[in-house]
Amino acid sequence: MQKILPDPSSGDTVIVGMSGGVDSAVAALLLRDAGYSVQGLFMSNWEDDDGYCTTAADFQDARRVCETLGIALHRVSFAAEYRARVFGNFLREYAAGRTPNPDVLCNREIKFGVCLDYMQRLGAAWIATGHYAQIRRTAGYPELLKAADGAKDQSYFLHSLAAPALSKTLFPIGGLHKAQVRGMAHAAGLPVFDKPDSTGICFIGERPFQEFLSRYLHTAPGPIETAEGMVVGEHRGLALYTLGQRSGLRVGGRIGAAAAPWYVADKIMARNALVVVQDQDHPLLQSDSFDAEQMHWIDPADADAPADCMVKTRYRQADMPCAIRLGDAGRWRVTLKRPARAVTPGQYAVFYRGERCLGGGVIARRFNAQLAPGAHRITYNSPISAEGS
Repeated sequence: MQKILPDPSSGDTVIVGMSGGVDSAVAALLLRDAGYSVQGLFMSNWEDDDGYCTTAADFQDARRVCETLGIALHRVSFAAEYRARVFGNFLREYAAGRTPNPDVLCNREIKFGVCLDYMQRLGAAWIATGHYAQIRRTAGYPELLKAADGAKDQSYFLHSLAAPALSKTLFPIGGLHKAQVRGMAHAAGLPVFDKPDSTGICFIGERPFQEFLSRYLHTAPGPIETAEGMVVGEHRGLALYTLGQRSGLRVGGRIGAAAAPWYVADKIMARNALVVVQDQDHPLLQSDSFDAEQMHWIDPADADAPADCMVKTRYRQADMPCAIRLGDAGRWRVTLKRPARAVTPGQYAVFYRGERCLGGGVIARRFNAQLAPGAHRITYNSPISAEGS
């Protein structure tokens, strides 16, 4: 594997995005010990102090880490930019019945967008974060690679970064495993060595998700139906459910139905109906191909010669073999070698060749050629049908 950190030039300043967690703390430690002139920057993207967002506590942890390392810490708020560029899209996607991933947009628009610009105005030659990913620097476009720790790899969330941003970025812990990172933090006396990993999105935190979303979106109740059209319950609003979901449906035993769990299989936006099935491998939950839009290729040359590669349609999913080709209206048709469960419109499909992340796009439509033409209604957000029907 390539060398993780390039040799620092005289006077090179690197600004580390400090989250208050152990990963960014060790990233700053490694850079300082490698001879860089290191400064920290803590950014806040959500300003509603309602007891769920941990920004205030995280800042205090970042401050203590920087004091221990002997480096300066800047603080900045990008809350306005976050609401405009990330949260606004988040709400629009849910209102359309899709399931977005705001972490991808946050990386592109905020952390490696407006924040990168801000760091460069502070005099940074490099920016760094505690992401688990690696960068191979070549004579052409930089290559985004998976992390050494496959269980923590975050290249999925970084696939939409522009090449100029990647060329200015360092991922110091990308070649390490999580246990090594915690061990280094403990040995260096960093106060966050045993801090639990953060989960979820900052502005949601540990709060009930459906309650939070209902504050911002109109969510009209409607029928919960089986694939055959039998009404088995009432949903709270289509935006509050996602494909494959099992919990929170409030569908108990029904006469004529097996005593088995129910799963969300589709949304009928035109009738405000939620479709559920009891077989987790039901054809309505399976896709053998899908369309992706808003494609971003880290190296544009990869768009000129699409071929067989691997794809993830959600984080922590095993790579799946596929073939990709440019289709109609600028969408890319992705054909899976084996059907996949719960391919969800609004989520990102991210493509790989070996350890290299090629880029990705937003899942727009899904298909299942095993369904007979007309066997299922075409829905607004996630049409699943026989090819050509």
